[in-house]
Amino acid sequence: MESIASRIATELAVRSEQVDATVRLLDEGASVPFIARYRKEVTGSLDDTQLRYLEERLRYLRELEDRRSTILASIGEQGKLTAELERDIRGADSKTRLEDLYLPYKPKRRTKGQIALEAGLGPLAESLYADPSLTPEQEAAAFVDAEKGVADVKAALDGAKYILMERFSEQASLLERLRGALRQDGRVVSKLVAGKEQEGAKFRDYFDYSEDLRKVPSHRALAILRGRNEGILSIALELGEPDQPAGTPHPCEGMIAQAFEIRDQGRPADRWLAEVVRWTWRVKLLGQLETELLGDLRESAEDEAIRVFASNLKDLLLSAPAGPRVTLALDPGLRTGVKVVVVDVTGKLVDYTTIFPHAPRNQWQESLAVLAGLCDKHNVTLLAIGNGTASRESDKLAGDLIKLCPKLPMQKIMVSEAGASVYSASELAAKEFPELDVTFRGAVSIARRLQDPLAELVKIEPKAIGVGQYQHDVSQVKLARSLNAVVEDCVNAVGVDLNTASAPLLTRVSGLNPTIAQNIVDYRDQHGAFGSRRELLKVARLGDKTFEQAAGFLRVMSGDNPLDASAVHPEAYPLVERIASETGRDVRSLIGDSAFVRKLDPKNFTDAHFGIPTISDILLELDKPGRDPRPEFKAAAFQEGVETIRDLTPGMQLEGVVSNVANFGAFVDIGVHQDGLVHISMLAHQFVKDPRDVVKAGDIVRVKVMEVDIPRQRISLSMRMDDEPGAATQGRTGDSDRPGKAQGDRAKNTGQGRGQSAGAGAQPAAGGTFANLFANAKDLKKR
Repeated sequence: MESIASRIATELAVRSEQVDATVRLLDEGASVPFIARYRKEVTGSLDDTQLRYLEERLRYLRELEDRRSTILASIGEQGKLTAELERDIRGADSKTRLEDLYLPYKPKRRTKGQIALEAGLGPLAESLYADPSLTPEQEAAAFVDAEKGVADVKAALDGAKYILMERFSEQASLLERLRGALRQDGRVVSKLVAGKEQEGAKFRDYFDYSEDLRKVPSHRALAILRGRNEGILSIALELGEPDQPAGTPHPCEGMIAQAFEIRDQGRPADRWLAEVVRWTWRVKLLGQLETELLGDLRESAEDEAIRVFASNLKDLLLSAPAGPRVTLALDPGLRTGVKVVVVDVTGKLVDYTTIFPHAPRNQWQESLAVLAGLCDKHNVTLLAIGNGTASRESDKLAGDLIKLCPKLPMQKIMVSEAGASVYSASELAAKEFPELDVTFRGAVSIARRLQDPLAELVKIEPKAIGVGQYQHDVSQVKLARSLNAVVEDCVNAVGVDLNTASAPLLTRVSGLNPTIAQNIVDYRDQHGAFGSRRELLKVARLGDKTFEQAAGFLRVMSGDNPLDASAVHPEAYPLVERIASETGRDVRSLIGDSAFVRKLDPKNFTDAHFGIPTISDILLELDKPGRDPRPEFKAAAFQEGVETIRDLTPGMQLEGVVSNVANFGAFVDIGVHQDGLVHISMLAHQFVKDPRDVVKAGDIVRVKVMEVDIPRQRISLSMRMDDEPGAATQGRTGDSDRPGKAQGDRAKNTGQGRGQSAGAGAQPAAGGTFANLFANAKDLKKR
């Protein structure tokens, strides 16, 4: 049997030795970021993506091995483990295959087949199956025995039928073929549950829907499954022509008959055996396989939705930071006023107040005077405006403020409020600002996430950030595991300032946990700033192993050792000192001397501990110490005078920020309180398979307004500036959201078309076919 390491190696197209070495590191407690960065010689330079896959597959395959051992022991205890069966079990490469093989031996409640065997009907079943020339009724008459519960001939034949049904339904190779046929050629069919038309209006596109199982995209699968869970839709798997005559045998019945060599040759028992086959499919296997395959559909749809969420989260976390600038944040509101906070370059709250520039008080000039005073007092250079209610009005206020304070080089930026309310009501925020109202805490979060999105967003549960699709419909365990891995990778890719990082940010550093992270903050509060990485060893519960895992990702700026401000791991400091010595330089002069460092050949410095990959990384770090992988900060400029959806007109060209990316396109914030949708087919002139190949969350893009549907709050956009409004559905490419051809006329009748089924509730819109792209887009973004 192929080992776990060999199997993962084959899947990753790497050597087994690389996998073995990585597994040892993981088992020793090493984190993926640490292994990816500092153990390249050990793993053969596996990157973080490969390592995450390896980690996930290792978990699955170890669970598979545990289950395999349990099954072998169970069958062995029954005395039924043959050499052939053991070989098949040891060769099973998936949990599904393993359970198929175990099915005949799995302890179960007394079934009708078992009861029939206990009643002595086994020989009847065997004789009719072995010799169809026998007459069923005549043979069954000999088995009638009221004392054994066999009251008459019919009862005897029914018992024999149950015996054969169980045998037929437990053959692993047959189950595999049936499953494969349904996966390849089966169709998912959904129907409206009678009387649910009004209640389920948002699922209208799925009232009479059919699509090939293998073609159903993630967002449509999750929509129809949600419709079933809410009692609006019924779902079935169908195989064969949809318009075949009633009574026509199901294709799977033919596969069962073929597997057990049952043929209708006009013999007395042939019709009875055909009935056994029909019942095997319809009673025993149809429901079982339908449940299993729809479960697989859900799982794959969930995996895709989680992948989309993780990808968007990574883009958002690694979006450009505005940097250490004094920031004034406006958390807009109308009746309750605009909450104003000022944070210094480190994110510390230094001032706060409330102003009422908007209706009903309309204290515009008074509010400007308050803001100007705060900006002058604290030398504010950055204005962060939350994108919620009254955001555009507050943006205009910020514009007037900039004109009022020409001596201050201020810049205004619209900032997403997603998750700010979650943070403001959290235990962490209450601990940080015990006397501050929750609304002001939200404003602080808005200011800080502009200064450093990563450092602030780690304080919020990842799924509350709102860049996913159907996030509440997927496995919350898998979602949390995936998103936490993304956060961990992002934090460690950027690095963390040891002397300014919050406990939540430190918690995400390789090797650290909440307790140690808090101990670091407490130590810092008691003893002042860390002077070196080595000082970490004085922190309570932070031992050598934790230090090894974490030190390379923690930065000490302006510390005792200049290497402490870089990504060079302390274990490699002697190597850097040797490089400096052999080149006649001191370490401090090497750092940042690009012209000199780039001439050095890594091969000249290898030794028993450090190979070319690590030395190459060290030289890159000496070239640009502590470099931040995030892009340069830029801000979108929302067009003046375009503040609501009513200000939009087709053909208008605007700048916006990509707020979310789904499989069917990208949502773009253009500053009108309602994101527009750029369908996948309108992201570029060339074919686009995955929208993330073109855009990512946080990107600043230029878009053209194609259609505006005010009643439905839908805005269609294009990133192709030569597209003409009104022709949005003509000649589009990249149409990966169109339902499969299997829908036929049914698709036309229900309005299923390009990009329409963004989620449950997609409906044909009076405003034109392209308006269908926005079906449930607003609802989808909330999920």
